[in-house]
Amino acid sequence: MDLFDSARMDATGVPEALGNAPLAVRMRPRTLDEVVGQAHLLAEGSPLRRLIGEAAPATSVILWGPPGTGKTTLAYLVAGNRRFVELSAVTAGVKDVRAVIDDSKRRIATGERETVLFVDEIHRFTRSQQDALLPAVENRWVTLIGATTENPSFSVVGPLLSRSLLLTLQPLAATDVGEVVDRAIVEERGLGGTVTLEDGARDHILRVAGADARKALTLLESVAQSALQSSEGGLITAALTEATMDAALVAYDKSGDQHYDVISAFIKSVRGSDVDAALHYLARMVVAGEDPRFIARRLVILAAEDIGLADPQGLVIAQAAAEAVSFIGMPEGRIVLAEATAYLASAPKSNRAYVAIDKAIADVRAGRAGVVPDHLRDAHYAGAERIGHGQGYRYAHDAPHGVAAQEYLPEALEGARYYEPTEHGFERTLSERLTTIRRMLGRD
Repeated sequence: MDLFDSARMDATGVPEALGNAPLAVRMRPRTLDEVVGQAHLLAEGSPLRRLIGEAAPATSVILWGPPGTGKTTLAYLVAGNRRFVELSAVTAGVKDVRAVIDDSKRRIATGERETVLFVDEIHRFTRSQQDALLPAVENRWVTLIGATTENPSFSVVGPLLSRSLLLTLQPLAATDVGEVVDRAIVEERGLGGTVTLEDGARDHILRVAGADARKALTLLESVAQSALQSSEGGLITAALTEATMDAALVAYDKSGDQHYDVISAFIKSVRGSDVDAALHYLARMVVAGEDPRFIARRLVILAAEDIGLADPQGLVIAQAAAEAVSFIGMPEGRIVLAEATAYLASAPKSNRAYVAIDKAIADVRAGRAGVVPDHLRDAHYAGAERIGHGQGYRYAHDAPHGVAAQEYLPEALEGARYYEPTEHGFERTLSERLTTIRRMLGRD
């Protein structure tokens, strides 16, 4: 069913939504002045403003931003009164793209302006599908506007990205989403004042919708319908809102930026010893359905890399958590992950073992390896003694304190020192022991 009246377009080219269209469609901004947030894009003289208007250059654009921040709206505004064709990368293929391009070329040949091709979720196009757009963009047979929620540096092919203007949309603030909701309550194309929104209900909608204006309008429309059918006569209360709405929206894409951003924040919070922040990011991943084995693997890596010998028990707990999660699964696995997260976030931190092995690897790669000393070479074969292998080796268990003073490093690395423990946790004890051992080995 059509949501727009194609015969009725305002001066900006934004189609007028039909009355049966969803509230989010009816409330789509018709001018730049109605767009909320994105102040960095809307300033006078900005690249975006120069793209809008009759004299605007036919520049292809990639719009990158979270859901509900206005990418489709900006696409309509940039298109203006030019022919606008919308494709979804979820359902469209190369055949559909080429059909639009061929039709646009025919129109240009008859003196018409080129077509604006809007590709929603362009990151879902394969490389070959994106490559099919290159000649059309290069020759300006179409003006491409691509919308994506994922980082274009990874999801859009380089040649296409280099031929387009990249505009980054920021997440909306709660005040921005609140402005959209308030406008929808009073405007005729919205709810036209037929409902009254209590402050508590408004706050709940904004909290659940997060930074997604479209989600906020969808939720508002749902609770408004309930309110109009209730005995309250159009009053939207907090209780009615909570009873009508689903669980809070979690902005998380398991294969996109949110996947990497949230796990990055999670690891950095554990490393930074903020147990509450770490549990928050863990909760976001759990609610979003992230693979618990992925979370557990990252905790094992963190335990070795960031806690190390400051608390050797950290790796034991992380590994036990990984095995337990694989064994019991979810939802109970969330408890195991929470215990491991809380322990690791609270543990003393040291990356000195991690630093030490990388320093040693750097020396080996740089050619600083040297020959294994003769007294340390394998002597368990016939003829080894004849060539001096194993001769002069001192067995550590026969030495005082179990430390045999002899040269263990190759001659080329004599005196090299890789592991330098911190004063954190168990490494304080290790530091004291190593100082004594290195003195006994003559390496102080």
